[in-house]
Amino acid sequence: MSHDYTRQPQASSHPPTPSLPGQASVPKDAPLPVSELVPSPRLLLGPGPSLVHPRVLRAMSTPLLGHLDPEFLTIMNEVQALLRTVFQTENPFTIAVSGTGSAGMEAALVNLIEPGDTVIVGVNGVFGTRMADIVGRAGGKAIKIEVPWGQIIDPHRLEDALKHAGSVKAVALVHAETSTGAHQPMEEIGPLCRRYGALLVADAVTSLAGVPVRVDAWGIDACYSGTQKCLSCPPGLAPLTLSPRALAVVKGRKTKVQSWYLDLSMIADYWAEGKRAYHHTAPISMIYALREALRLVVEEGLEARFDRHDRNSAALMAGLVTLGCEPQAQAGHRLPTLNCVRVPAGVDEAAVRKTLLAEFGIEIGGGLGPLAGRVWRIGLMGESSRHEHVVTLLSTLEQIFGQHGWTKQSGAALTAALQAYATAT
Repeated sequence: MSHDYTRQPQASSHPPTPSLPGQASVPKDAPLPVSELVPSPRLLLGPGPSLVHPRVLRAMSTPLLGHLDPEFLTIMNEVQALLRTVFQTENPFTIAVSGTGSAGMEAALVNLIEPGDTVIVGVNGVFGTRMADIVGRAGGKAIKIEVPWGQIIDPHRLEDALKHAGSVKAVALVHAETSTGAHQPMEEIGPLCRRYGALLVADAVTSLAGVPVRVDAWGIDACYSGTQKCLSCPPGLAPLTLSPRALAVVKGRKTKVQSWYLDLSMIADYWAEGKRAYHHTAPISMIYALREALRLVVEEGLEARFDRHDRNSAALMAGLVTLGCEPQAQAGHRLPTLNCVRVPAGVDEAAVRKTLLAEFGIEIGGGLGPLAGRVWRIGLMGESSRHEHVVTLLSTLEQIFGQHGWTKQSGAALTAALQAYATAT
């Protein structure tokens, strides 16, 4: 839908509104403001944000409370309890950082790392690279374990690095690499880190509430996420949980955290029941939205939610393979929430994405870094992970492929997806 931002005002027979003393009058021929906000409808199947449930949108329109109002503090307590359920943790320090998932990443790292600390970082995509960058900005020494994009970090390589690195403050890994669709196993990593006295930091931005994230069982010390992925809440908050071990490190720092805004030692006093010391004004409407999004997760049930993501991803991949799209991520370690596939030879990947958006209102993502122009990143996260959305995308891709002569098997992708669904049930 197009909007006319240059339209002229209608003539009026009413005189100008009288101005108050010291206030400029508004000329009768002054231009009207821009038109009412009416974004085009989109089916969001990219790497984020995902679709948002109407209940979450309604929660955002709830009248505001003050950020120190007793009723709002009760809501904060409820959000913390719900987050503990979704993170599968008993950590008292479980909060929502004001900012997107990247704020969660920065908060976790700059609070744990002091100048001179050694951190081992797994780099197998964009977000491992960012973690290493933040470690350096905090004055730490990042030892990078680099593997081809789409591969996982082998625990044996990690143990070898721990053996030879001396004193290691932390190991930082991306549980769900959004740039490649790789799903990093974490079960062995926590015990390994503890044997060498290192903290474990995990990026769960694209995994929390879409695949299992078992913070306590896996021995994760700091885990952060974002609201706009599998939680299906608008972007703006970063769920974060710290183990008592990690929190002791934060409280025992010898130097101040380089970020005042993300200093968790101060933010903790705002979220801690009984203290509630003012730090910054919380994004109240976003807290409302997160509370409702978490309620939806708990109502569905974590295991049922994980099964739904697995089932829809399997059907999507079955259909995409018939179109010649091969998975980018390592076999056996592919995310069901973010499906990264290599674009078939001869297919103009950018043109397909443009057509999907402009003609059908469907968004999927392209590649980042060395994968730019080579892959599609298709998100089936939260509300976006639905049977009908898989069917819609595959039928539309088949139509586009057929128009360009890239496939001669009309209906094969959709048939493969439906067979996958039938097998799953």
